[in-house]
Formats: sequence, C-alpha cells, structure tokens
Amino acid sequence: MDKSATVVSSKSTSSSSSDLSGQLPEPAQEGKKVSRGKGSKSAKAKKPRKAKATPLMGQFDEIKARHPDAILLFRVGDFYETFGSDAVVASKVLGIVLTKRSNGSASEIELAGFPYHALDTYLPKFVAAGMRVAICEQLEDPKKTKKLVKRGVTELVTPGLATGDKILDHRRNNYLASVSWGKDKHSEHVGIALLDVSTGEFRYGTCDPQSLDRLLESFQPAEILVPRSRMKYFQEEAAGRYYAYPLEDWIFGEKFGRDKLTDHFGTKGLKGFGISEDGAAVSAAGAIIHYLGETEHHKLAHITGMGRIASDQSMWLDRFTIRNLELFRPNHPDGKALIDVLDSTQNPMGARKLRQWLAMPLTRAQDLQARLDVVEYLTQQDELRDNLQERISSLGDLERLLAKVALGKANPRDAGMIRHALRELPEIIELVAGKASAKNGAMLSK
Repeated sequence: MDKSATVVSSKSTSSSSSDLSGQLPEPAQEGKKVSRGKGSKSAKAKKPRKAKATPLMGQFDEIKARHPDAILLFRVGDFYETFGSDAVVASKVLGIVLTKRSNGSASEIELAGFPYHALDTYLPKFVAAGMRVAICEQLEDPKKTKKLVKRGVTELVTPGLATGDKILDHRRNNYLASVSWGKDKHSEHVGIALLDVSTGEFRYGTCDPQSLDRLLESFQPAEILVPRSRMKYFQEEAAGRYYAYPLEDWIFGEKFGRDKLTDHFGTKGLKGFGISEDGAAVSAAGAIIHYLGETEHHKLAHITGMGRIASDQSMWLDRFTIRNLELFRPNHPDGKALIDVLDSTQNPMGARKLRQWLAMPLTRAQDLQARLDVVEYLTQQDELRDNLQERISSLGDLERLLAKVALGKANPRDAGMIRHALRELPEIIELVAGKASAKNGAMLSK
C-alpha cells in the first residue's frame, strides 16, 4: 500500500480516521490575536485560512469532475473509498458506516468505504438502485513509485451496461436502449436500437411515435439513451417507468452514427445489416457504440452483427395487455405469472428466448405453424427429447460465458464451462440432424 493510501472500514471508524491523517484538506485556522510590534494600537484577527486540498484529494476532485453524475469508487490501497456526497449516498445504499474528518471544522468531509475484494457484493446494490458507478483503479504499483499513485476510471457501470453475474438476472436480457427521432416527407418516426452487452445481441428497428411505448414494454430495457433536447418529453411520456440518460443531440446525428457503426464492424457500409436506409435507427445504434466508448467499454469483439426488429412478424404488446394477461408478473400476491407456468427451459439461454417469444408473439400463420410442428414432433419423440434436454442443460449460459471472454472478464472456471459446452455442441447437432426430418430439423436448429 502506498503512503497516500486511505483506509476506511465499515467495521472500525476510529482506526480509519487516524489512517487518513495528512490526506484530507487541512482544517482552517481559527483567528488569533497577533502583535504588530511596538506601537501597535490594536491587535487584529487573521482571516480563517482556506482549506488546502492534499494531493490525494486533488486527484479525487479532478477525476470526480469528469464523472459528476456517477458514484466514484476511488481505489486507495486495499479499499474503495467514497468522499463527500458520494459517501453519504453510499452509506445509505450499501448500509455501511459514514464517517467525517476534522470533527466539524470548515474542512470536514464525509467518508465511506469497503474492501476492494467486496466489490462484487456492493456493486449490485448500486445498480439495483439505478445508479451509475465509476470504478477508479490504481494504474501503477504503489511500491514502485515515491509519488502519488496514478489513478483512472477503468469502467463506468450503469444499469444498462452491467455484466457481473451477481448483478444480472440470468433468465432475462439486460438491454441498453437508444432512441432517436427522425422525419421523412410524410411523418415523424422513431429509431430504436437495443444492445445486451452481456450476450452481444444487437437489434434495431423503426416505428411511429405512438408505438414506441409498446416496443419498449416488450423489451424492458434497463437503461435508455435519449437526446438531451427530447429528455423532458420522453420522461413525460414514459411517466418515470424507465431509467433514461441524456446525451448531447449531435451524438444522434445520422452521419456520426453511420461512421461509428462502420468503424466498429470494420465495413464500408451498412447495407449488409439491412439498416442502411433507416436513418433514425442508424442514429440510435451509433449512439450506443459511442456510449460504450465513453463508459470505458472498449472490448466489444462479441458484438459482430445487428438484427432487425420486424414489426410485420410479431405483435408489440402494450403495458396494459402485458399486465392484464399476467405474462411476467402476477396481479395477486399468491398468484403465478404465465412465464412461471410455462418456463421449463433447461438453461438460461432458453429462458431468455422464451421470454422474448411471450413478449412479442408471432403474427404470421406460417411462422406459428412451423413452431407448433416442432412442439408436436418433440412431444412424440421421447428419446430424442430427453437426450436433447440432458445435453442442452449441460451447456450452461454459453452466450454470456463467451461474452465474458470478449470483455476480458472470464476466469478459469468460465473457461472450463466453455470447453465442456463446445464438446457437447457437436453431439446436439448430430442428434437434431440425424433423427429429425428435414422440415423439423431446420426449425430445431434455430
């Protein structure tokens, strides 16, 4: 630990105060009467000296100024510290001790912290409370420098960009949405993009302003990016049902979005993704890519394509229909939602897919019939069904495991689970291809 390390423990406040000596702002001095030498007619009191920030606090203030709307977890030695108003919020949300330095003098500052190895325990509480958290790490070994340790924000965690296992619900997607408004010769329309960074799923679509609420209700994004000029309007329309975050209007420019997308995918154009002619959708999708960079999410190799949200193939349900049908939440304390009755899926990927199917039911007869044909086929093939269930259950959450590799967050246990899943996949493919008919096999493979 370096000499400037601040240690604040929720278990011991007295020891924390002594460890912080010399690192917090110096207390202002009370005025004292001083002699002006012989002949002085009166003694004047000095004005209170303004508190001077120590190098550590100066560094904190500089980093905090770049992320004023986020809780800054400031790494100091073996602890993450919060200061000032952040500490007040952290103590309430996390249930940890709030301390103060300087015993009520003009320079006192609030403190709250927790051990660095407890980050996975406390971070979900911030996200669940709808807060943005900037994680500031030590960027060099304190033992190898005699100066103040370099620090910088390595990740900005927001409700729509959470990737930790303890934060996410493995049975539902965690979407970051972006909404952009555009106009053509006839009317105004809305472009929307949705990204689940924990799986790499990236989708886009367009709709009229009246249908936006239904589309958002179907996907239930954890966070929505909105042009600053539209923020008030959006909040009034959404009635506080979503966590919305404003970005500057220029970020939603079509050319800017097109450049961001082509740069990310390494393509000359967007025609291959089917989004080329949808200016508002391009703007919304480009804003998401920009936002990922601004929040220090640069490892995005698992986001390899985009899919269109087809309005002519599925029904977008409004929130009243979803509530009245009790699709995802029961209306009574002792009731059961439809998803709880139907969900016998064998792994998290299947659970998320079933949820999507319920939220956006098919409307084309041929699609419905194809799905029902597969259901009928599997109910008649007991051996095939049992084998598939057994092998699919052993895959685990392969989508999110692979995403963790791309994000640089996979551990040896994750690698072992991926190895096992990759060994099972050829067996599943062989089962489907070998025993199913051509018609049902094609549907099963999806």
